[in-house]
This record gives sequence, C-alpha cells and structure tokens, in this order.
Amino acid sequence: MGLATAFAACSRHGAAIEALAPRRAASPLLFATGIENSYPRMAGGARVDEMDASGHTTRWRDDFALARAIGAQALRYGPAWYRTNPAPGRYDWSSADEQMEWLRASGITVIADLCHFGTPDWIGGFQDPALPVHHAAYARAFARRYPWVRHYTPVNEIYVAATFSAMFGWWNECLTDRVAFARALRHLALAHELAVEAILEVRGDAVIVQAESVEHYEPADSSAGAATEAAFWNAARFAALDLTLGRTPAPEIRTLLDEAGMTTADYAFLRERRAAGRRWIGVDYYVTSEQVVRADGGRATASKRAGLAAVAGAYHARYGLPLFITETSRESGHAVNWLAEQWDEVQRLAAADVPVVGFTWFPLIDTVDWQHALRVARGDVDRIGLHGLDRRAHAVASAYSALIASASGRPLAAASGARRGLRAG
Repeated sequence: MGLATAFAACSRHGAAIEALAPRRAASPLLFATGIENSYPRMAGGARVDEMDASGHTTRWRDDFALARAIGAQALRYGPAWYRTNPAPGRYDWSSADEQMEWLRASGITVIADLCHFGTPDWIGGFQDPALPVHHAAYARAFARRYPWVRHYTPVNEIYVAATFSAMFGWWNECLTDRVAFARALRHLALAHELAVEAILEVRGDAVIVQAESVEHYEPADSSAGAATEAAFWNAARFAALDLTLGRTPAPEIRTLLDEAGMTTADYAFLRERRAAGRRWIGVDYYVTSEQVVRADGGRATASKRAGLAAVAGAYHARYGLPLFITETSRESGHAVNWLAEQWDEVQRLAAADVPVVGFTWFPLIDTVDWQHALRVARGDVDRIGLHGLDRRAHAVASAYSALIASASGRPLAAASGARRGLRAG
C-alpha cells in the first residue's frame, strides 16, 4: 500500500499507520509558539486587531519573556501589515523595530508572518488584482529591514482567508460566491509566490513555512447533495497549496479559477520552483479541522475524528514536503489532554516516516472573539493560549514547557517517551 493510499484509508476507516513505512533518520524538532496577530475587517468595515485585543501591542516585552521562559525556540510573529505599510511604497516600522530587535537579540527563531487575514486600507482586499504586486513589495521591504530573519510565512492560511472573506461572507469583502472565492485564491497564491521571490532576492537561503488549515470533510448523511458538498470542499482544501506548489487543482476548482480570471501565464508562473528543498507545509490542526457537511452547505464538527496524523499525513502524501505543526490548541479545560493527543499524533507521523520539523502550541496568549471566528466584537476571551490575558500561565503552559525540556534536541523517535505525564486526571 502506498503512503497516500494508506493515509486515505486511515481517514476513512481509522486504520493504524504506525507500520506504513520504514523509519528514516530524523532531526530534532523546532518547538514554537506564536502571537495571534489577525487583522481582518468584519462586516460593516470595523477592523479586528488581535494584538491590540490581547494586549500584546503594549505588553510585547512580557509576552516575549513568557515565550523564552517556557523554552520556546521559535516564535510565529509579524507586525500588522496595515500598520507597517500605510501607503504604497511607504513603510512605518515603529510598531516592529523594537520588537524585532528584542527577538533577534534573544536568539529565538522568528517565523515572520507577513499577511494574516487582512490588507492595508489602501488595498481593495483579496479581490484586488494589484494585491500580489503590493504584497511582494512589502515582503521585499520587510526582508531588507530585517535581513537576519530566515523563516517566513508570506501569507497565513490562504484557504481560510479566501473562504471566510469570499465564501462565508464573514471578513473583508464579505462575499458569498464561489467565483469570488476562486478569485481570492488566485490573488493570494500569486501574492504568496511573488513574495517568496522578493524574499529570496534578499535572503537566498530563506525557509518558507506555508501555514494552512489542514481539513477533512465527510457527508453529514447519505444524500447525494451532502456527498457533492463534501467532495467540493475536499477538493477546495488543497487548492491553496496546489497553486503555490505548482500542482494542477481538481477540475471543479480549476473551472472556478478560470472563471475568476486565472490565466495560462498565472499557472506557468506558479509551476516554477522556488526555495527548492527549503519549503515546509505548516499544519494548523484544531478540533474543528474535521467536519461533516450537509447538502445545503451547512457544517458541523465531526463527532469522531481521524486525527492529526491521518489528516496531515494526506497533505504530506500529496506534496512530499516536511510538515511543521504551526498551530494547535484547545480551550484550557481540555488543553493538557489535547497537547498529549497531538504529541501522540506526531509520533504516529514519525512512525510512518513522515518528516516533522516543528511543533507549535498556538497562541502564546489567549485570544478575543476567536470562538466567534472574529465575526463580531463582543470581547469574549477564548482561553486557548498558554497564558491568559492577565499573563498568568494556564496548566498547559507547564505541560508544554516540560515537553520542550524533555524532547528538545532529540529526534522524534528518541523523544517518544516525552509525553509521559502530559495527560491531566
């Protein structure tokens, strides 16, 4: 059985994957956390800024010290693009220089996040055909400003950004149209790859960490409509990576992209290889990553999950690239057990000879209104961080710190016992 077939079987039937392939020599993992820095616009035009909402904007020194205290070796971090690029060709680094210098001096590896669900006010969102050029200019300016940064996420979660902004009507342009969804995919994929080129001009050895929400869909019932919806979304979930990694998307996605204005020149550009050997798939996996879909498009979280290893393994089988677990977390009452479960899943990936290069509990600090998908500004705290808004540690912070201490510097196979004591109760 090939690896792709095996992971597909695991997703459908819950088959074990530990013995699918011989184990290869592994490198130590990079343990990370991150600062939640989303800044989309809600319906009505008001902008959400999660760094303001969490208090990070004023307490960034405290936050960076907390990251260092738990032993984090890397931090997913980036200033808000709308602040640092207030006009075409004009940059204001006052919200970033001190922060970036602190991180440089600390030795923490920065995984620079350049676009997190929003754009500057002077860009027409993800439907703006000029987005790719403007974003590439910003990426080039950022790389020149901070030439010591090697790891980049040029655009965070292209699939989610396009879905929430152009299919669900929740953010930014607030559209509900499949062609608009495809247009956002086109612009964001081109923006990502033009940004990669711009970064490589400055930092030729840059590592690209494309963080995407890894997902899987099943029909909610036996109806043909539910099966059709699930099939569409199982094709759509791969679209962003298909485009940025030069793979032809599924026919139904290709048709929508063509309707949205995708050209043969676009496809040719995206098929070019960039940063070969230095591209990682960032895996963002949550309890909501596996869903059932109804015929009317409605969704619900799956009651039974295949798990991170099966879902993320399907992405590795499709693209053949190393995986970096760039986001996972759960509400504080379930967090310690969730950490243990995801660490077990990482071991399953290693046993299946899937290269995993990093693991992240995201975010460092609790978020605000993310349980509402940032659709409303209620001020509700989502307790999924390692620390609360008061900067007091949740139980998972100690568990994660202990895991880092036990497993750091050891390949996955050698670190497999590090999960002992993680589970609560």
